[in-house]
Amino acid sequence: MLYDVPAPAKVNLFLHIVGRRADGYHLLQSVFQFIDQADTLHFDRRADGRISRSVDVPGVAEQDDLTLRAARALQQAAGVSAGVDITLIKRIPTGGGLGGGSSDAATTLIALNRLWGCGLSRQALMDIGLTLGADVPVFIFGQTAFAEGVGEKLTAVEVPARAFVVAQPHASVPTQEIFRAEDLTRDSNSIRITDFLTHPSAAFGRNDLESVASRLYPEIRTAIRVLERSVSAVLATGDVQHAGEAEEGRQEVGAGSNVEASFVPVVRMSGSGACVFVQCRDMMQAVQIKQEVVRDIHATMQVGSESDAKGFRLVQACPGLPEHPLLNWIAN
Repeated sequence: MLYDVPAPAKVNLFLHIVGRRADGYHLLQSVFQFIDQADTLHFDRRADGRISRSVDVPGVAEQDDLTLRAARALQQAAGVSAGVDITLIKRIPTGGGLGGGSSDAATTLIALNRLWGCGLSRQALMDIGLTLGADVPVFIFGQTAFAEGVGEKLTAVEVPARAFVVAQPHASVPTQEIFRAEDLTRDSNSIRITDFLTHPSAAFGRNDLESVASRLYPEIRTAIRVLERSVSAVLATGDVQHAGEAEEGRQEVGAGSNVEASFVPVVRMSGSGACVFVQCRDMMQAVQIKQEVVRDIHATMQVGSESDAKGFRLVQACPGLPEHPLLNWIAN
């Protein structure tokens, strides 16, 4: 048995749609960053070959459960006779654009590869994962990654240590609905990895899905507005040290020398939504912004604002992860 196995969430630091294949799949460029917000899974080995889940997952029918599909795909690919009981404890919101279902599937493949003694390589597990969903391979890849293709062409990249504020409004977004929209941008210019790595702030690029998702789900636009107000409030009253660093950075970046010091938090939607996030300099800044979001929600509720009073299902400050916690569970 394997207990308390993590399946971390991800955010897309940017997400550009650069084309569309003949089969309808969209071609993208993005950077995936893992964050310290995770589902937890337990795996109990069975000798009878049966694959089942120990508890129901609200809103997820058994035939749609990616953990069960992942287990069956691995069982077939590796010719395994054993089975498993899977318990999934959900913390990553469904329909949030944080990759929760894909991460659960990836963790299932990684954990059962160990529990069943399959001995499959990382690439073999990634190939199985791709049959389950375009986001699954990056969680098996296990590192902050520049993604291309449909999301399966991955290159490890190093990014500065950051913290994040993640907020989900009262909305759950079906990914396919966003990708089917006629007004979705599908012709963004392709970039190089160095374009991203040398950019002086978190404001690199954009999320091409954001405008469509915000149109279909106005709660997302409201959430972005609330977070932007909170960021502005924190920057206006921020600590002297950070203000001094930012001013120094503006002067030095003008001369092209100090990229990091010019960092400014930017609000962005993750994936296809509905979660929005702020990439912050550090946990201190993230906590300040989260506290400001909570104050903003309470204030708007007191004055009876119809647009902002719904608040959020989730507001969390958490650090980014330099790598997937199960990176070293795969030998090759």
